[in-house]
Amino acid sequence: MKRRVVVTGLGIVSSLSCKVESFWNGILQGQSGVHEVRLFDTTGHKVFFGGEVHDWDLTEHMEIPPRDAKRMDRFAQFGLAAGEEAMVDAGLFDLENHQVLDSLDLNRCGIIVGSGIGGLSEMGVQTRCLISKGPSKVSPMTIPRLMMNAGGGSLSIRYGFRGVNYTVATACASANNAIVSSLSTIQSGLADVLLTGGLEAALTDISLSAFANMRALSRRNDEPARASRPFDADRDGFVLSEGAGVLVFEELEHAKARGAKIYAEVLGGGATADAGHITQPDPEGKGAARAMEAALSDANVEPKMLDYINAHGTSTPLGDVAETKAIKAVLGDAAYGVSVSSTKSQIGHTLGASGGIELLATCKAIETGVVPPTSNLETPDSECDLDYTPITPKDREINYAISNSFGFGGHNACVVVGKYNDK
Repeated sequence: MKRRVVVTGLGIVSSLSCKVESFWNGILQGQSGVHEVRLFDTTGHKVFFGGEVHDWDLTEHMEIPPRDAKRMDRFAQFGLAAGEEAMVDAGLFDLENHQVLDSLDLNRCGIIVGSGIGGLSEMGVQTRCLISKGPSKVSPMTIPRLMMNAGGGSLSIRYGFRGVNYTVATACASANNAIVSSLSTIQSGLADVLLTGGLEAALTDISLSAFANMRALSRRNDEPARASRPFDADRDGFVLSEGAGVLVFEELEHAKARGAKIYAEVLGGGATADAGHITQPDPEGKGAARAMEAALSDANVEPKMLDYINAHGTSTPLGDVAETKAIKAVLGDAAYGVSVSSTKSQIGHTLGASGGIELLATCKAIETGVVPPTSNLETPDSECDLDYTPITPKDREINYAISNSFGFGGHNACVVVGKYNDK
């Protein structure tokens, strides 16, 4: 019999806020974390805005020597800060004494996180150094900074977690694939506690240029806060962002034994491939639909039981239509009774981190009984005709929800969570 898995801790770094409660309040108040980029000079760029985490300094978010912080790329720093908030929130780490909970068996605690790109910023810095100053000036810390598993490794080192530890890379589905793996790892008895989610800091000069040149990004340079508009008829592309969303997954009896707060129960997951185009989704959303069906089947939840869908909802012309078709294919007539929304409307698209941030938002929706809104949805699209919770949050009891993530390469990963009940 599968062991039950619950969420006991939440942590976030985002362009809207780097604390869970203020992030959630900002989401419900319709605030935007999309603004002009200050990380680098955007002169000559076609797009000069994004979901940047302004004025980032890891030492302001956790106690860590500045030298150690400098040894990490921005994406790993994000993961470490979000992980610390999640650990403290779960009652697994004592900030005052800087100690992990004594009762934890660290051999049965691990890390499974996702990142679509990893240390892209470090790669850019050292490439420029190589060209301008020569091979001898390339930093010896280049590899430890840019390697994609650096975030998970840093989390493991900080807390002494000696169990399973790996990083998943499936583009924008990375975090959700890591989350699905975390669920099955605890269910099967291979771990009791896992830090999971996603971390990404791919808002760099080269990535902003590349995504813009492939015409994937919105070009609303005159109104950045209104640029990300999932399911709106006037959407023109996604907004490139950065951040991290980390959650503590814990085996139910383990959590109950220590009196942990439980946000939600993780019920099932599913993953598929489109096996079609390297960047475009299946136009009918067939791969996405199969992933949703697999997740619901794994969770033993009938489609009509869903109350809320945190959509992938990137604000791209093709993607939002494909996801809408997928939802209709899975839910049938019940699709018109479920609440749907996209938190990307307020913080943009954090690529490999998006699934972690969005599952966090889904857990908060379950906890508070409030469906977060889809901001900027002002002009209905005839091909996107579901209840996307436009502009204003909605009070609704949420017993079952699904969080969708779909990525370049045709990757699809979905996670079903529900309100915890002790049955």
